[in-house]
Amino acid sequence: MISSLRGTVTHLGLSSAVLEVGGVGMAVQATPQTLSALRLGEEARVSTALIVREDSLTLFGFADDDEREVFETLLTVSGVGPRLALAVLAVLDPEAIRVAAHGEDSKAFTTVPGIGPKVAGRIVLELKGKLVPHGTGSPGTPLLPVSGEEAWKPQVVAALSSLGWSEKDASSNIDKALKDSPELAEAGSVPEILRATLRWLGQDGARVRSGRG
Repeated sequence: MISSLRGTVTHLGLSSAVLEVGGVGMAVQATPQTLSALRLGEEARVSTALIVREDSLTLFGFADDDEREVFETLLTVSGVGPRLALAVLAVLDPEAIRVAAHGEDSKAFTTVPGIGPKVAGRIVLELKGKLVPHGTGSPGTPLLPVSGEEAWKPQVVAALSSLGWSEKDASSNIDKALKDSPELAEAGSVPEILRATLRWLGQDGARVRSGRG
């Protein structure tokens, strides 16, 4: 199993990066938060999980071993595959996931696109006892320090893009979601703005469909 990679970042995309390790370019899928910490041309280390399928080998990259552990634990839940597990980590940080699972807060998981009440309930049921909070974070803990629109908006757009929206629609939906909540834009908290936009998109099926790229 490939548990980590250390190499030069040669490519950065909205949902993946390529690290050159020993002359070989290794593609890894990752959350926008993990990707935002990488810099083109610089050396980086990411924890990884290799998912083997009949027709593919896919590496998923994480900021640290704790994030990978939560990802792998999410995969033990019936019906949760690697893409959905990564989507959960794009919306909730590892400690927020631990807190939600331990506290049986299924509503927290419904903020993730693709997870409805039934799946959220199953996640809580199957994760209870497997994930215990470290007591160092909460669902509101900022994933990245940000200030001003120039800092937060590209990160929120990247997060929505990784979840299926085009950059243009993501940007437009963020503006619409924050129209009546200017205080969120002023605070510049990436997780809070992302959650607000996802809640706005989820108010009715028409909005979700129109927001997809």
